[in-house]
Amino acid sequence: MMRVKKKNLDGASLITPDTVAKEIFARRTETFDEQFAVAKAEVALILELAQQQFDNRVSAREIIHRIAGALHLLRDKLHSSVWAELIPLVQNHPVSHRFLEDPFTRWSFEKPRGYSGDAQLLDFIYGHDSVAELVKKATPLGAALYDYTKDASSSVAVRERRDLLTRFVDEAAARHGDETEILTIASGHLREADASVALKEGRIKRWVALDQDPLSVGSVARDFNGSCIEAIDGSVRDIVLRTQELGTFDLIYAAGLYDYLNDRVAIKLTRRCMEMLKPGGMFLFANFSEDIVVDGYMETFMNWALLLRSKADMWRIVNASADPASIEAEVFFGENHNIVYATMRKKV
Repeated sequence: MMRVKKKNLDGASLITPDTVAKEIFARRTETFDEQFAVAKAEVALILELAQQQFDNRVSAREIIHRIAGALHLLRDKLHSSVWAELIPLVQNHPVSHRFLEDPFTRWSFEKPRGYSGDAQLLDFIYGHDSVAELVKKATPLGAALYDYTKDASSSVAVRERRDLLTRFVDEAAARHGDETEILTIASGHLREADASVALKEGRIKRWVALDQDPLSVGSVARDFNGSCIEAIDGSVRDIVLRTQELGTFDLIYAAGLYDYLNDRVAIKLTRRCMEMLKPGGMFLFANFSEDIVVDGYMETFMNWALLLRSKADMWRIVNASADPASIEAEVFFGENHNIVYATMRKKV
């Protein structure tokens, strides 16, 4: 079932590099000019070495591994205001065109859907059939780079996240029975549903997949037509302002959204989700962690900025969103520590 109430993306909720940059890059300090001059020279050397390696036919894997590591280390040691000014320098360097031959990197940089982290981008990570033609059309260099980026630590973590979500869905159905109701916020293409045993066996009463991208809503409506899954066009703003009455749920999760929300909005959304939980129900949210090592590559060549969070950051959101005595909460890392998760179960 599909319910669409808007034809265009919700501009108020639209996720772009500029909106995220306002949250993660600090104002310049008094020593900015001095730091920037040194950093500019450093990044120029990093980029020129990559250019020389491409010209000398060094393996694509070696080149991208080295530059991703170098950009991470540079980002890590610089004040964020200095790093922010380096990003356009990297993006405008001639070597960037080499990295954009990778269809995954290119899709992220060009943002055909108009915003960061769209569902089609994740399909490159999943190796889904929907991107097979784009991968097939890649140059030999692009294909070699994609072999690296699709298996980078962040990509491995995203695939694990999909599988964890499938597990949580099936566990919710086992716990709550055939009346189980689920809400997915920023559902994308809902790939975690593909492997759900509970869905296949008809043990879920209602599964609402909410997204603000009409293309994603349409994809879910098409792929799961005739199932209990209801694809709905809606945004974070719709949920927080209660413009849609979605009902109550046994499981609510937002796995790829909090990376773009500041604490203020994240807490508002979490509070509202806790209100929509039935007694005994669970809310889960996930976030890329500060342990990620490809952040420099993502923010430059992929034009994909994220709000990274630590365990303490996740706990701060949890503790500000509910009375600790009313919930059972847990914060934990995925296997390679690139993604951190928080779960909040409402006590009966």
